[in-house]
Amino acid sequence: MQLTILGSGDAFCSGGRFNTCLKLDGPGGSMLVDCGATTMLALNRAGIDRNAIDTILVTHFHGDHFAGLPFFILDARFVSRRRTPLRIAGPKGLAERCRAIVETTFPGFWDGPQDFPIETGEISPGAPLTLCGMAVTAFPAVHDERAGPCQSYRFEADGKVLAFSGDTSWTEALVPLAAGADVFLCECYTPATRIASHLDWQTIADNRARLTARRLILTHMGPPMLAHAGPLDAERAFDGMVVTL
Repeated sequence: MQLTILGSGDAFCSGGRFNTCLKLDGPGGSMLVDCGATTMLALNRAGIDRNAIDTILVTHFHGDHFAGLPFFILDARFVSRRRTPLRIAGPKGLAERCRAIVETTFPGFWDGPQDFPIETGEISPGAPLTLCGMAVTAFPAVHDERAGPCQSYRFEADGKVLAFSGDTSWTEALVPLAAGADVFLCECYTPATRIASHLDWQTIADNRARLTARRLILTHMGPPMLAHAGPLDAERAFDGMVVTL
């Protein structure tokens, strides 16, 4: 597996970072994990062929993780001239959410004729999927159920494991999510201020021994976390970062 962090930012693009968007290459193809509003800019800047992306997997339905979808579909029709199927996967209610956001931004582009088939599929805890040759397991996240169900994901292929927290505050589900993972990409919005919908570094550090991933990378950092100069037992994600598992 190879992970390219196209967007490591928060909802406000703090520090000039793009909204959350990960490109994950597995033995059976390539997927985007989350598709924030700035995804097309991030893909174009990185020179990534959009037609090589087989699947878009969504953690939840906030705009900084989901609002790039209409623009991806518009580009697929008029720019990249896609002809191969596009699979979109995510939490319960995915198809209805996809239709709502696409039809709101570009009326007729979800319900109207397409030059390529769009397939949707739900994933939830206890109901894993195989996507792009990777076994994908969902874990419940604690973020904002108005934009949910909110989920974290664990990807496994060829004996390697990537865990991604998505957006969440502390939950015991993070422990099995990260267990033995080669890489745990974990959101970390603040250094120590605890808020209801996001993680802080102090909470992560207090539980670091329980999060048994071999490599911890922090993402979705807000301004105070970006400015934090104290020592960290973790790496910081950045736009364009490539991680080979």
